[in-house]
Amino acid sequence: MRSLPLFHRVSGQRVVVLGDGAAADAKRRLVERAGGLPVSETEAHGARLAFVALSDDQEARHAAARLRTLGLLVNVTDRPDLCDFTVPSVLDRDPVLLAIGTDGASAGLAKAIRLRLEGLLPQRLGALAVALQSARSALRARWPDAGDRRRALDLALGQGGALDPMRDGSADAVENWLASPEERLSAGRQEIRVVSDDPEDMTLRQLRLLGSADVLLYDPAIPSEILDRARADAERVTLPFSGPEPDGLVVVLRRR
Repeated sequence: MRSLPLFHRVSGQRVVVLGDGAAADAKRRLVERAGGLPVSETEAHGARLAFVALSDDQEARHAAARLRTLGLLVNVTDRPDLCDFTVPSVLDRDPVLLAIGTDGASAGLAKAIRLRLEGLLPQRLGALAVALQSARSALRARWPDAGDRRRALDLALGQGGALDPMRDGSADAVENWLASPEERLSAGRQEIRVVSDDPEDMTLRQLRLLGSADVLLYDPAIPSEILDRARADAERVTLPFSGPEPDGLVVVLRRR
């Protein structure tokens, strides 16, 4: 991963957009859809982001340099080498946003992937996010421990779970799910035998365990490509390990 994917909140804030024509108009619409205020370079005070859509290469380079001296992060249309950030292809299920990027390699590929996903993700996916946000207090009351709460959500949101996000009716099921008898939460210690350095060779069960683990105990020979499939905030401990057994779901990765 060569870029750090982030969502930048610009609602009510100034965003500099330089240029005329279709490319600049597209950036202005993008900013406005996010609630931002497109402004010129002379109105850059208070702005943190800038889009440069100028056809002349030298003009674009000079504009990017000027804006950087003002402390802005700059995107230059069709010139990835001049960009501090790139603009992904966005699948919008507000407030759920999926951003597909290629680090500037091919906007067409990112769009093609987004169009494939458009047909897979339910239109009411955002409603599920809103329902879960509204249920935060009830979630904390039922599962005061953060680890238990996360595992309960993992179970409910998993394939075939009570709140499976691929089902259109999941948003309406949140209240009943919270009132239902508690399911057994997966915890304890699970072991994964890694047979290849390629994450594509892992089973769906192994990927699910990696994605939900609180602690990873791993053989030093396990490649980063495998470890990076786990949660970024999961604790990582190299084997051999002789300390007290960690709480929550522990995944042990060993080379076969």
